[in-house]
Amino acid sequence: MIELIKQQRYFISGITVSGGEATLQLPFIIQLFERVKSDPELSHLTCFIDSNGYLPQTGWQRVEPWLDGVMVDLKAWQQETHQWLVGRSNHKVIASITYLASIGKLHELRLLHIPGKSDLDSQLNDLVRLINTLPEDLVVRLNAFQHHGVVGEALQWEKCSELEMTRFHQLLAGKISQPIKLPTVYT
Repeated sequence: MIELIKQQRYFISGITVSGGEATLQLPFIIQLFERVKSDPELSHLTCFIDSNGYLPQTGWQRVEPWLDGVMVDLKAWQQETHQWLVGRSNHKVIASITYLASIGKLHELRLLHIPGKSDLDSQLNDLVRLINTLPEDLVVRLNAFQHHGVVGEALQWEKCSELEMTRFHQLLAGKISQPIKLPTVYT
């Protein structure tokens, strides 16, 4: 990987590790980021993780010395809704969000909107309370549910249209000071 990154170093500004859940490969990420940051030819590159936020604080602490930022997905506010959507509670996700923000490593909070399924719009006041504790320069990215990569029952769920996402954006925009990014593609 280091050799591949070196070949591209003039054309990229950083590295983002993502995938199913990138932090499942935490030892690899730590080693990769440590090598990037200690290599004079690569040390200018940023090192980011795209995560579901389920890594415990001790894991974040292990990678923190080489980490520039994390993009974390929050798929639902209520424990029951999050459990139903992804099979686990959101307690660790919210703990990761607050911890990463406290150490200046939360780069982006991603909110998934699934019409009629997720609860971020119906639990807006609680969501806003959390966001308002986060840095003002944090990017809040709204993600519109689509059928890409989806299997099973979720293929029957309604896709999130641009109109629906605009409605959700309008609910949120006047209540937080952080910049909000909308999806650029709806398919």
